[in-house]
This record gives sequence, structure tokens and C-alpha cells, in this order.
Amino acid sequence: MSTVEVHKQITADEIAHTFEDEVPKGADLGQYAAEDWLALVIFWIMALSVFLQFFTRYVLNDSYAWTEEIATYCLIGVVFIGSAMCVRLSRHIQVDLLFRYLPHLPARALSSVIDLIRIAFFGYAIKLVWQFIQIIGDERMTTIKFQKGFVYYAVLLGFALMFARSIQIAVENWRRGYSILERPGAFDGTEG
Repeated sequence: MSTVEVHKQITADEIAHTFEDEVPKGADLGQYAAEDWLALVIFWIMALSVFLQFFTRYVLNDSYAWTEEIATYCLIGVVFIGSAMCVRLSRHIQVDLLFRYLPHLPARALSSVIDLIRIAFFGYAIKLVWQFIQIIGDERMTTIKFQKGFVYYAVLLGFALMFARSIQIAVENWRRGYSILERPGAFDGTEG
């Protein structure tokens, strides 16, 4: 049995024509939601702030103190608003091992209970963040003297988006008859 590879000689013109045959596909931006774009904008503000911090510290040898604070608060916004994207896409950590061994009816019931617990958790988190804003929302940031309430409103928005997306996912799961916990292969393309 021979393991010698056979290569066909092709010309430069043949290679060039292979690129002509392919029609470039446009980017599909329809899969992204408002929270994705908002998290992206906040991320780039954070990235520019970190770059400015680096530039002023190592190139100008005189760093701006406010850039670190802005980057920190932007990171908070990216985390909480980006978490809404993870809820929408069902990308948070979950353990589905138990669902592999449960019959359909108990698995469906448990999945619905988990959906309700998630909705209740995010609803309660909204209440807690709102109370927190009422207590310390008027405090000033250390270097730029804006109210810290702006940061906590981003956290509140993140929890509100997670709450809304949790309701949306629960309704979709109930209509579909299964969730990602019950049939993960239906969501990642591995189910035949």
C-alpha cells in the first residue's frame, strides 16, 4: 500500500480564476441585538482609555489618573450589559448532565423551574441595584467628579436586559417544548 501523495500541477491563471468564482458574502449583522452594540461601544471606550493610560504613562512619562477609573467603570458596564447577550444566547455556565438521564417530563418540568428561578433572580437583582443606587447614587467618583450613579445605572440596565431576555428565553423554551439544558445538540448543531 503506497502512501505517496499525488499533486496535480496547476497554473497561475487557474489559481486566479478560483478567486473569481467565489461571490463574496455580505456580513450578517442581523444576529446582533442592542445590548451587543452597547457593550461594544463601552468596550472601545474602555480600550481607548487603557491605551491613553499606557501612552501618557510610558511615552509622556506623566499619566492621567482619570483613565484608570474610566477603564474600571467601563469594564463594569461591559460585564453587566454583555451578560444580557449571554442570557439571550444561553451562554452562561450550566450543568446539563442530570438532564441526560431524566425522562422527558421531569426534565421539562425541571427546565421550566430553572427558567422561573432565573427570571426571579434577575428581578430581585434589579430591586437590589435600584435600592443601592438610591443609597449611594449621588456619591462622586474619585478623579472625574461624576456621580457613581451613572455606573450603577449601567448595572441596572444590564440586569433589566437580563431579566427581559430571561423571560424571552423562557417563552421560547415553553413554545419549543425543550430548552438548551434538555437538548444541547439542537442549539450547537451537533444533533442530527
